[in-house]
Formats: sequence, C-alpha cells, structure tokens
Amino acid sequence: MSQSKVLIADDDPNVHEILGLYLTENQYEVIHANNGKEAISLFSKEKPDIILLDIMMPDIDGYDVCKEIRKTADVPIIMLTAKDEEFDRILGLEIGADDYITKPFSPREVITRIKVIFRRLPSIQQKNDTSQEELYDFKLFTISVKERVVTVNGKKLFFRPKEFELLLYLVRHSNAVLTREQLLEHVWGFDFFGDIRTVDVHIKRIRDEFSQHNINCIHTVWGVGYQFQHSKKE
Repeated sequence: MSQSKVLIADDDPNVHEILGLYLTENQYEVIHANNGKEAISLFSKEKPDIILLDIMMPDIDGYDVCKEIRKTADVPIIMLTAKDEEFDRILGLEIGADDYITKPFSPREVITRIKVIFRRLPSIQQKNDTSQEELYDFKLFTISVKERVVTVNGKKLFFRPKEFELLLYLVRHSNAVLTREQLLEHVWGFDFFGDIRTVDVHIKRIRDEFSQHNINCIHTVWGVGYQFQHSKKE
C-alpha cells in the first residue's frame, strides 16, 4: 500500500523540520513548499492526499492558496495559523479548509488530526464501491450517493466532501431535528478538535449552493439545531 502524501506549505524552516520528521516516522510521504506560489505549483504536480497550509506566507497567503486549490480539488486542507481570533478561524472554514491548528502546536496533535481525517475517508470510498445505488429523488434535485453528486435539472452542484457528508446525513434523517453536537459526532467524528460552529459554516455553504436554484430544504430550529425537510417526487 502506497504512503499517503502530505504537502507542508509554510515559510518557517522549523515547522518543516519538526513536522517532516514526525510525518516521516508515521509513514507519510512529505512534500515541502516554502511559500504560496510554490504550494500551488507542487499541489498541481504532486497531487498530495492532504495539505498543511500556513496562513501567513510571503507572496501568496494561505487563504488565497486555499481558494485557488478549491477551484479544482477537494483535497483535505488543515490551516496552520498563529492567529487565534474567531474571525480568522471562521474565514478559513468558509473558504474551504477542513480544520485548523493554532501555533504553537504539538506535532503529535497534527498527526492525530491527519489520522482523524484519513480515518473517515475509507468509509466514503466504501460507499462509492457499493453495487447497489442509493438515490434520493426530490422535486427539484437528486442525490446520488454512489457518485457523490447532487443535481438540479441535470446540472451538478458543487459540494465539498464534508458538505456532501453533512447534507447526506441530514437527508438520511429527514424531518428529525438534529443538534450541532449530533452532527459533529456523526459527520466529523467523536475526536473532532474544532469549533462547534464549524457546523454552522458548512450549513451556510450548503444553503448558498441550493439558494441559487431557489431550494430551501435545511431549516434552523432555534435553540436546537437543524432539520432537513423536502418532498420526494410523486
């Protein structure tokens, strides 16, 4: 089995040295980028399985690198940041990051976060390999679980992996009112380290994508959580 490939994008040599050592010891292949431009170039060339992306880099910062990568790929991205303001964390999630780690951090924590993300990927692949299709057909849109595609009138909507998983969990529990804690537990896992408001950020992105087609299917139940409600085709 080939090693998982990790791209470290950071302008701090110490981060590369320490993380590179721990990642190598844990059987990951490591690629190093020292600035934003190099990160984008190496991503296109090397196709890493996950990216550790520093926010404050010369030339092109981590936010812009993340946005550029998200134009073509849904590879998991963990933001590395010296900032600890709520705005910076939420902004990173809104532009497509999967998680964030505030500096200074323990290399063991980084390894754990990577394992948490990778641990959830095989279950996605297993769903893709099932021979029996799971298809949800609603009045205005359809969801193919096998293909991991949401379509409106034949047009594919863009959902990142975690957004699709969150939408699918809500669909599979239609009409049930689900708390943020329940969604974090079942979509992100027990050992998710991030902010509970991560759920709100992902819900907003799902709603924004649907709203372009006048679809309103995820409802807020104030003080509790969220609920999926939509009629299936007759």
